[in-house]
Amino acid sequence: MIPKSEYSLLNGSGDYGNMIKKEKKEMPKKKKILLRAYIVFAALFAIAPASNAMHIMEGYLPAGYCVAWGVICLPFLIAGFISLRNKVKENRRNLILIAMSGAFIFVISSLKIPSVTGSCSHMTGTGLGAILFGPASVSVLGIIVLIFQAVLLAHGGLTTLGANTFSMAIAGPLVSFSIYKLCCRTKCNRKAAIFLAAFLGDIFTYCVTSIQLALAYPSEAGGVAASAVKFLGVFAPTQLPLAVIEGILTVVIMIGLETYAKPELKSIGSLGGRKEA
Repeated sequence: MIPKSEYSLLNGSGDYGNMIKKEKKEMPKKKKILLRAYIVFAALFAIAPASNAMHIMEGYLPAGYCVAWGVICLPFLIAGFISLRNKVKENRRNLILIAMSGAFIFVISSLKIPSVTGSCSHMTGTGLGAILFGPASVSVLGIIVLIFQAVLLAHGGLTTLGANTFSMAIAGPLVSFSIYKLCCRTKCNRKAAIFLAAFLGDIFTYCVTSIQLALAYPSEAGGVAASAVKFLGVFAPTQLPLAVIEGILTVVIMIGLETYAKPELKSIGSLGGRKEA
């Protein structure tokens, strides 16, 4: 005859059995909460009002500049492809966070405010991916997002793909990653480090965009420098508050990941521990 305590363990009854059932129920519940949060977040930004352009629009830059920016992006994209391939080889679970980072870039950059003829202000979302995977990987995620937006949503353009990729998917993530690593080395508060990385990466993206536009259309009076200052001055009123919002959203997303996706973060070494095999 089986003792009552052992029988309780076998059929899942008793305190121990109830504890097991509770744990089984809690994990799916956490995933459901995270999924619902992402759906609500995506819906909020998907209904943003449309504008005539996003990033630098199709046909706005001279052909020579389009080719030059595309060539400049090639080494970064090759390095990014190799980086992503190695991360997936290390652990297949990294695909989940890679896909999420790409989706975050696509969704958050859909909120745009018309700013300058031929461009607009919007959040970039690349800071999150730079913090998780490094700037090289984000270059590939960024160009994929930009291609989808150009082809499906008529945001940006294929001729200006190189210029938009460099500013949003290369220059911005490089700054975000550098700022985050610097803050970590100086033992800055983790949430503050994430905020600064996303905020400054966003701002630097638009500094680069202003320079790109100034190079193509220098001012008659003061040349490229004067033109860049003018573009920055027009971008600033809309971009500064958007950069603050992006910094806050990136912190919120990271808190969510640390709460509900710890195994995935540990697998890429984002929580400070060893990478899981």
